[in-house]
Amino acid sequence: LNYAATHQDIIDNCRQGNRQAQFELYRLYSKAMYNICLRMLKDEMDAEDILQNSFIDVFSKLHTFQHQSAIGAWIKRIVINNCINFLKKRRLDIQELTDNHTNVTEERPNEVPDVKLTVEQVNSAVLMLPDGYRVVFTLYMFEGYDHKEIGSILKISEATSKSQYSRAKKKLRQLLKTAHTGSIREY
Repeated sequence: LNYAATHQDIIDNCRQGNRQAQFELYRLYSKAMYNICLRMLKDEMDAEDILQNSFIDVFSKLHTFQHQSAIGAWIKRIVINNCINFLKKRRLDIQELTDNHTNVTEERPNEVPDVKLTVEQVNSAVLMLPDGYRVVFTLYMFEGYDHKEIGSILKISEATSKSQYSRAKKKLRQLLKTAHTGSIREY
């Protein structure tokens, strides 16, 4: 894949301050980036604010984009960093663990009951996770980062990332079980 050619004209025009090109870049990526913000921040107004601030950063830092990755991946990194910085200001609660918690094991898939849930129920349950759990879960499950990358991004150990992810899955199962019985509230 030739990353340099992906949206090259739009990027060049944005670098020259062309407002139409900036709008086009925003149009191409804003919905996906808003969804990342919403999953990580769980508040629509905060998500909108971080999205707008992120695109201000994109346009002001576009001269540093080197085409080593796709423009979408570069924008996504800015958005995720801005979400994490916002959460850190609100004191994201991720607890460092002692060494006796380093061997977190994955649950077996057959432990999950065969339940039919809607996308809305799953999204609502994810938004109900505590901030630390939700951020690690989102970065791992939705954004495709591994635990070493998550640890680096959040400045936590890889073991803590794994533990937060494991706890998030456990909590999510509880929330989804509640959703299946019909008592989860819409978020």
